[in-house]
Amino acid sequence: MTAGARADAASEVAGWPSWTLSEPQLADLELLLSGAFAPLTGFMSAADVAAVGERGELADGTPWPFPVTLDVPENAISPDATRVMLHDPEGTPLAVLDVAGRSLLPAGAGSGDGSGDRGLIRLDGKVTAHREPEHGPFRRLQLSPAEVRAQLGGGPVLAFATRGPLNSRQIGQLRHLAGQLKARILLLPLISGPADVVTRPEALIRTVLAAAESLPSGTLVVPVPLARRRTGPGHELAARAAVCAAYGATHLFADGAGGADRPGGAGRAAGRGGRAAGRGGRAAGRGGRAGGQGGGSAAADPGTVIPVVSAGDWAYDRVADVWRPLALIEAGTERAELAPDELADLLDAGAEVPAWFTPPAVARELISARPPRSQRGFVLFLTGLSGSGKSTIARDLRDALAERGDRRVSLLDGDLVRRLLSAGLTFSRADRDLNVLRIGYVAAEIARHGGIAICAPIAPYAAARARVREMVSETGDFLLIHVATPVEVCEARDRKGLYAKARAGVIDHFTGVSDPYEEPADAELVIDTSALSRSDATAAVLGLLTSGGWLAAT
Repeated sequence: MTAGARADAASEVAGWPSWTLSEPQLADLELLLSGAFAPLTGFMSAADVAAVGERGELADGTPWPFPVTLDVPENAISPDATRVMLHDPEGTPLAVLDVAGRSLLPAGAGSGDGSGDRGLIRLDGKVTAHREPEHGPFRRLQLSPAEVRAQLGGGPVLAFATRGPLNSRQIGQLRHLAGQLKARILLLPLISGPADVVTRPEALIRTVLAAAESLPSGTLVVPVPLARRRTGPGHELAARAAVCAAYGATHLFADGAGGADRPGGAGRAAGRGGRAAGRGGRAAGRGGRAGGQGGGSAAADPGTVIPVVSAGDWAYDRVADVWRPLALIEAGTERAELAPDELADLLDAGAEVPAWFTPPAVARELISARPPRSQRGFVLFLTGLSGSGKSTIARDLRDALAERGDRRVSLLDGDLVRRLLSAGLTFSRADRDLNVLRIGYVAAEIARHGGIAICAPIAPYAAARARVREMVSETGDFLLIHVATPVEVCEARDRKGLYAKARAGVIDHFTGVSDPYEEPADAELVIDTSALSRSDATAAVLGLLTSGGWLAAT
């Protein structure tokens, strides 16, 4: 191609509409392009989605168990667009979508990927690679399905696709089943979205690599960006089976203990600072499904393309010091594994991970990925009306923590940030949200490096606060403090006369007067400074930090 032809092609591409993919959409695109979602070559049409829902097959009769769709805001792509350039979040153009159809979605019918469910359209059509995706850490392990199949060769392959670290029960069951099947083991850490317990994808990969040291020689670890499927019951298991089959697996190990990695389960630790919703992972009663001495079973689960195998119910035998089928353990000597939230609590407190629960190599990676709360960074995010006292409390907290001298502290106050980080922004809702997100970004970076960030913006909108919580929770802990001082008290304290100007119409978009304040329903602590003194309010926050383990008692 001549230089002129290349320039013309670049000019044509530059004129196409574009869409920046969310993380789940980016993961789906990569699997479409790599062949992991074969026979799909693009995002599914409305007819295909309907056929999958009704019959578990595409409109042309090809078996396929779950929808793969691209939902975007209604006004994001012009109605006459025939091609759309798909970008990653950093703006790199990755693929071209040849638009074959578009359909308006009813409210609530979105893909559940975080793009919102109101005013969406669904684009469908073939995707063609424009540029290779930029993988992060461990890119050498992120092989294509064809490369993995070539490495595995022929013969049975037992795959385990996981969003959480492996423990000794799972390792024992994999060894047992692989021996029965005479199969190689393929471990697929699923790295789209937060990982169970350890949060970060690179931490998940490290824990899986550590577990592979206790598995037979030839075990292969391949990270795969499979997003969680939230579109229907059974879709998570079906997606795992389809991807594992594409990578060469002949059988899928399904972790039946009910823990965090159970397909569709709800055992995931709720962020780095919270507790899991649900306490799965207990061994079932002694009348469980441990089939005879072997404790294994296989089934062609409806909607999966390869058999799903289970090792039955296992527990830790405290007498024999080994994990084994529950039916082989003397009653009263069995011990269930730790549930994900129990493991998270141990790590948060800096307690030792029991040797019976997971191999030492995995335990070391767990401790590295999730250090004790007293050693990791966190964000104190104070929100409330102007004049509520949040800035005063934030300054007092900074001073109290600085006096201790054992942690590095940064204060990101609302007015100071407005003058520096967010200079030029207005007080429109969009600019207010952007201001809060900028604060959140800086705070997350402080937490990433083990520091404490204290933030004190008004942050009136719940959605922006939620995005900051999500951002920070990837790197540290997020604690929301609602300074819930009544508006009449805030107005009476107003030294700058802002409320008076707002009521006179001099100031537009003033929170509490002409703009709403969405009170948090997810605050870790609520403080009313009309009922608490300045010192008591500060002490309440310090008490939360001490009782939660972020600060050592003095």
